[in-house]
Amino acid sequence: MGLSEKEKKKQEKALKRLRKRQKNMDINKVHVKKRKRKSSSSLAGDIVIFIFLTLLGLFMIFPLYYAVIQSFKPVHELFVFPPKLYVLEPTLVNYSDMFKVASSLWVPLSRYIFNSVFVTIVITISNIFVSCCAAFVLAKCKFPGAKAINQIIVTALLFTSSALWIMQFLVMATLNMIDTYWALILPSVATSMNLFLMRQSISTIHDSMIEAARVDGAGLFRICWQVVIPNSKPAMMTLLIFAFQAAWQVQGGSLIYSEELKTLPTIMQQVSASGIARQGVTFATAVLLMIPPLVIFMVAQGNVMETMANSGIKD
Repeated sequence: MGLSEKEKKKQEKALKRLRKRQKNMDINKVHVKKRKRKSSSSLAGDIVIFIFLTLLGLFMIFPLYYAVIQSFKPVHELFVFPPKLYVLEPTLVNYSDMFKVASSLWVPLSRYIFNSVFVTIVITISNIFVSCCAAFVLAKCKFPGAKAINQIIVTALLFTSSALWIMQFLVMATLNMIDTYWALILPSVATSMNLFLMRQSISTIHDSMIEAARVDGAGLFRICWQVVIPNSKPAMMTLLIFAFQAAWQVQGGSLIYSEELKTLPTIMQQVSASGIARQGVTFATAVLLMIPPLVIFMVAQGNVMETMANSGIKD
């Protein structure tokens, strides 16, 4: 017996449903395969990135590790070739010699430590204050020549501090500040890098916050330190790291002649520059001088990456 038209239509609908289900199953299988491929490729990419960052981290931490290891080596191990990355006979002689030599100088060691701490604190606070105020004016205040000043700051990033030594000496000599604390402090009060970072960070703050503060009657100085700077805390913490590191390494050079005004890095460099027998003292000095910047960096490291990521948003 032949099938009726209704039954034929039902069979055709059933076949269409089956084909549609089969098609959907095939599409799902394709999607599953693609997801597996993506997950495997992303996992492989994560592994590659992890290996790369691990190698990069080891490469960056190796100088610190090597300096610490060398500071505990006796003299006969310092000149072994090929150099060993471990200590056979660890000793503290290098550190004891460093303090013995430093304590036998004309000026007590405590005086050099005071000079370094005093100069570092004054330079760091002054640098933060000047950079924040100048960056706020350049980023949020409109005045003739603002763009030219910003371009000068960016151009100044190309030059190192050594290119300014002669001019700094002439200025300090003209102002009769040679052989004074001012000769150590004033050249480092303002730096183009710190000013650039703060200006880039403040530029990302919306102008509506500043306008609201002006409506409330706040002046520029109050807007800067109570509205803008609290919202630029990551940049200011990065500025703190850079300013402290540069200030801690300040040496008088040709600007300081009195022993009472010399800083700790200057004296430690003189102590370590006494021939082959003092090479262990050199590494011990390096380890001693790197401790304060490392402590400051560990305290403020969480804000560094955020500032570096945002430093190129605006020009």
